[in-house]
Amino acid sequence: MDTMSVNVATLRSATSVAGARESARDFLDGLVPAIAAEAADTVVLVVSGLVTNALRHGGGTYTLSLTAHPDSIEAAVHDRSPQAPRMRTPDLNDGTGGFGWPMVNRLARATAVTRQAAGGKTVSALLAR
Repeated sequence: MDTMSVNVATLRSATSVAGARESARDFLDGLVPAIAAEAADTVVLVVSGLVTNALRHGGGTYTLSLTAHPDSIEAAVHDRSPQAPRMRTPDLNDGTGGFGWPMVNRLARATAVTRQAAGGKTVSALLAR
């Protein structure tokens, strides 16, 4: 299989998290050979976490890129903030978050944060195919 990728630019809104999940599903559904259902669910969950973080902490807009490699899927989200995600204790009482970045790191084979010369950063996660 050759590498396959897609870029998805989305709008500033809470519904764009659902749109990102839908775009990820569409991308994964088009892969040959097909990706296992559990692996696809993991990719969609990680996309949801990365996009939610970009909307909440990265300036409110983002670009999602998905790339299929022979043995992995890369999900990358670019946003306008130069601030890297950070681990923090999840807030179980006030609902202020803290779950996304630890979850992404637990589910991914590897994560990376790359600051972009033109501004902002790209947060990427490499997942099993």
